Amino acid sequence: MKKDKIIYWLSTGLISTAMLMSSIMYLTKNPELMNNFKQLGYPSFFIPILGTAKLLGAIALVNPWFSKLKEWAYAGFTFTFIGAIWTHVATGTPFIPVIVLLVILGVSYFFNLKLSKNLE
Repeated sequence: MKKDKIIYWLSTGLISTAMLMSSIMYLTKNPELMNNFKQLGYPSFFIPILGTAKLLGAIALVNPWFSKLKEWAYAGFTFTFIGAIWTHVATGTPFIPVIVLLVILGVSYFFNLKLSKNLE
């Protein structure tokens, strides 16, 4: 049980930190990020929406009170990572880091379910 909690909190902490850092880049409209979005043809109004969603999702993952909200955050990050992988593959840019994040997210989700079942 203790090992499961350690794995859960390590993986959840990594994902939450990564998404928090990403949201800061999005919400501060990092020039490199803005340029990348422009080159990909994505609209610039999409950036603050994604930044806000990533910030709220990072908070939801570490929040112990609202399990349904946590489920939504896991789903949202899964869709975001799959979309990012698709974009990187389509543009010929490195996609392995996003796959690693998706795997870490899966580990966090698996251990969240495992710990939730032990509490019941």
